[in-house]
Amino acid sequence: MTPSEFPVVPTTPGEPAVPSDPGRGGGSASVRRFGRATRLVHWTTAAAMGSCLITGAVLLLPPLAELVGRRRLVETIHLYSGLALPIPMLVAAGAVSYRRDVRALNRFTTSDGAWLRARLRFGAWQRARARGATAGGVGKFNAGQKLYAAFVAGSILVMLGTGVLMRWGPDLPGGLPDAWRTGSTFVHDLLAYGLFFGVAGHLWMAAHDPIARVGIRTGTVPAWWAAREHPAWTTSAARPHRTLDEDTLLTDGDDPTSEDDPAVRPGRARSPRG
Repeated sequence: MTPSEFPVVPTTPGEPAVPSDPGRGGGSASVRRFGRATRLVHWTTAAAMGSCLITGAVLLLPPLAELVGRRRLVETIHLYSGLALPIPMLVAAGAVSYRRDVRALNRFTTSDGAWLRARLRFGAWQRARARGATAGGVGKFNAGQKLYAAFVAGSILVMLGTGVLMRWGPDLPGGLPDAWRTGSTFVHDLLAYGLFFGVAGHLWMAAHDPIARVGIRTGTVPAWWAAREHPAWTTSAARPHRTLDEDTLLTDGDDPTSEDDPAVRPGRARSPRG
């Protein structure tokens, strides 16, 4: 049964309805997956990246350039959208929850290697069998999400560097060698295609996982989904007496938007300390 085929029930008050797992009784307990800082970084970076890809396509493809026109304005929007890309991540670096998510994304384990190998196997039956064998080791982020995050972060740095050379290189004292400008343009354009297909794949995956979309919008996901998709993270989040902020088990009546760090005890969540 796919997530879209599960019956839909509300989670906590004020949240959109999400599919519930009939095998787990369709409970309304939720797990805090992302804090405000992580969600703001995701959406602001997505907006800037989308602006860069759209304006870049207009600048790169002649049919779009003729259709849109106003090249100078498009260049200006493209330039400042690119310069804005690292700003949300730098600002959010002061948030503990965001730094914790970054550390989790940067940490590759043996379970991640097994997860990747399972998805590279030939044959649907072999892939399904391998996925079942490796599912228990998936933490807060699976290996695919970690690789995508690393690709986007590295691409932002490279695109920013090459873009600066293309825009301001000729104004440097003595100018910039033509080989540098040509190389920067080649790398910038080639990586733009890679980012386009990477973002398209990311959107395709998100379109097939409505609960993951709820998580990045509201910060919480159903507990049964977390246990199924990220069992290792769910186990650590439910550990007794662990101090958490976005990894907090919520029940009916708890505020899913609170950024406090209640101490989680087995099966319940204490109210945030006042």
